[in-house]
Amino acid sequence: MNWNFTKMHGAGNDFVVLDGVRQTIEMTPERARALGDRHFGIGADQILLVEPASSPDADFRYRIFNSDGSEVEHCGNGARCFVRFVHETGLSDRNPLRAEIATGIIVLDEGDDEQVTVEMGSTRFDPASLPFDAAGLATRSAGADTLYTLPLLDGVAAAAPSACGDLPATVEVSIVAISNPHAVQIVDDVDRAPVERIGPLVESHSRFPRRVNAGFMQIVDRNTIRLRVYERGAGETLACGTGACAAVAAGIRRGVLDTPVRVHARGGVLTVDWDGSSLRMTGPATSVYTGLVDIDQLVFSMALSR
Repeated sequence: MNWNFTKMHGAGNDFVVLDGVRQTIEMTPERARALGDRHFGIGADQILLVEPASSPDADFRYRIFNSDGSEVEHCGNGARCFVRFVHETGLSDRNPLRAEIATGIIVLDEGDDEQVTVEMGSTRFDPASLPFDAAGLATRSAGADTLYTLPLLDGVAAAAPSACGDLPATVEVSIVAISNPHAVQIVDDVDRAPVERIGPLVESHSRFPRRVNAGFMQIVDRNTIRLRVYERGAGETLACGTGACAAVAAGIRRGVLDTPVRVHARGGVLTVDWDGSSLRMTGPATSVYTGLVDIDQLVFSMALSR
């Protein structure tokens, strides 16, 4: 079975984008993992699938699969690539475009300046919305935000003492749900932050039953941050759109940021504007190349290589 695809990226967060309107795409975890594999497949942080809308209020359905095969609710950088793909391939010339995601409808607007703006949908901060088990955790108020003290090393020290090293026993996080869950911590310097060590501990922490995206935010000034995100199911990526939005919302609630905020990720710069209700993210979306993949042969050859 041959699938046409387009390789795209938004600020370095890269995607394999598939047209499920003009061709039949039956996505499985095995197929998503094969496409996302950087050694044996095409390689991507996420797989994006455009499908006919099931809601009369949407133009298309937008689905996202991580490189580990799991399906997730939302991807902000992917949303920008989604609308660029729809326009470039002639699926629609509507602008703005309304896309149906797992948790509702988002609005995508492609500008004349090569930038795409996404209305990101609702932003929530209650533990149940992630979900997050906050029972028994120490908390403190920071502006309008609640910070949770998350124990990092529960069970880790006993199972693998060498993995602990100089890691802190706890981290203090803001929790934010922007269709998908985020835990944001402030660090002095994102370049020196042990993202590759703390990120997996937060992402797979038992307090987050559906896992969580772990954000590491450095405040530069009241309208500028630097950000790294360890994404659930993908590891650290060069940029995370919903992670940028979560960090900005958390920073504004803490009283350390003012809207709009320029977010400097490792792969590029995003702008996030949040007035307490409407959340908008603006950034680039780039097509790299197109191709054709025999998905069944790819899955089979990868199984042989394991």
